[in-house]
Amino acid sequence: QRMEAIGTLASGIAHDFNNMLSAIMGYTELARTQLPEGSPAEKSLGQVVKAGIRARDLVAQLLSIGRKYQVDREAVKIGVILKEALNLLRATIPTSIEIRAALHPDAGLVYADPTEIHQLIMNLCTNAYQAMEEKGGLLRITLEPVSLKEEKCDEKIQPPIHKGHYLKLTVSDTGSGMDEDTITHIFDPFFTTKERGKGTGLGLATVRRIITELKGGVSVESAPGKGSTFTLFLPRYEGGEEKS
Repeated sequence: QRMEAIGTLASGIAHDFNNMLSAIMGYTELARTQLPEGSPAEKSLGQVVKAGIRARDLVAQLLSIGRKYQVDREAVKIGVILKEALNLLRATIPTSIEIRAALHPDAGLVYADPTEIHQLIMNLCTNAYQAMEEKGGLLRITLEPVSLKEEKCDEKIQPPIHKGHYLKLTVSDTGSGMDEDTITHIFDPFFTTKERGKGTGLGLATVRRIITELKGGVSVESAPGKGSTFTLFLPRYEGGEEKS
């Protein structure tokens, strides 16, 4: 009941804020068109637009917590979305962080909304690189098909999953890591260990919500000073009728 109340509150705030945000971004873009290209004011307004885009993404996460959103699920190739996300990450993260990706060419399909998959990837990768911002490190992403037997379904995977064919997406970092107590709370909405202005506490809550609705699971391995590894198991789409 507490989680439902938080979701309702978050959704109400998000809807009202989204209306104001639309006006802010709209008038900002209009003002940019009235300025000469390259002017200091034009560049400053460009930063306003970037901040608006980040705020829009936050609104989407708030709405997803409250489950007041629409999804359009279809058979999608995670590898394609993953490559697009990595291109975006390479342009934004510090050069002290190396990205290594190993994507299986025949990983297969999952039945999902492409935006959901993009959110999963970006939330996990953003957390990973922020854990390494101070000292640098290695961000590793792997994608591969796996077949799980009942006896091999790890109890650490939550929510529990059954035997079957999955796509296994792993995001690991060499950052600061987490202790056991922190791990037990990381999927709670608004829980964050980051300093003010760097985290909303919604990223991993969104990951948990999406992975649960896609009938998959997630496991976490971490220790202080030894980095973190998040592993997602998404059911492979084998064809046939699916309902979102």
